[in-house]
Amino acid sequence: MYQINYFSHNWLIKKSLNDAIVRNIPVLSGTVLDLGCGERPFEIDLVNSGKEYIGVDWSNTLHGMKADIIANLNEPLPFKSKSIDSIICLEVLEHLKKPQDFISESHRILKENGHLILSVPFQWWIHEAPWDYFRYTRFGLEHLFSEADFDCISVTPTTGFWTMWILKLNYQTARLMRGNLAYRLLSRVFLIPFWFSNQIVFSLMDKFWDEENETAGYVVVAKKRTG
Repeated sequence: MYQINYFSHNWLIKKSLNDAIVRNIPVLSGTVLDLGCGERPFEIDLVNSGKEYIGVDWSNTLHGMKADIIANLNEPLPFKSKSIDSIICLEVLEHLKKPQDFISESHRILKENGHLILSVPFQWWIHEAPWDYFRYTRFGLEHLFSEADFDCISVTPTTGFWTMWILKLNYQTARLMRGNLAYRLLSRVFLIPFWFSNQIVFSLMDKFWDEENETAGYVVVAKKRTG
């Protein structure tokens, strides 16, 4: 899982993603290909649940080279058709120039009845610029996966409105922690309690004031069509 630092301005989005991915791990089986693996946050979870893990990433990764296989996900994937049991791809699709090609390639290498879990941002700030190209709605995701002949497509929001809104505010206030050491230390004294408490309160508000059309992102679970 993603490591959570409860002193940070954004621990809630990492917890939300952890909860969503771990909840869906049981649909995966056999060899799991992590496309755009980065720091390999879910390797232990997958191995502990009896899966074989293979991390794939490109050579320009900003997260340190920890991949088992180097591949550019903007190009055809270096795997035989119908050779992979399961795929995960987390917070990667927004950085790919041709997302439909990538999803079609994922379909090609999956075995029949193989599953894919994918997460993407929706209302989220620009990151890893200039390689940040797209944001996805529920309907756009359903369209992309249907076009690639995936079945049983579920698209679930990772947060509600309140979590999304407070994370945006926290990212802005994190910019205040700049300047000399004394100023940064003083800022932390005020900001860390503010961040911790507001993420607790606003995550609870999401439970009582449901709004799935305002979300930080989505998690997709899809199955390869047979035949």
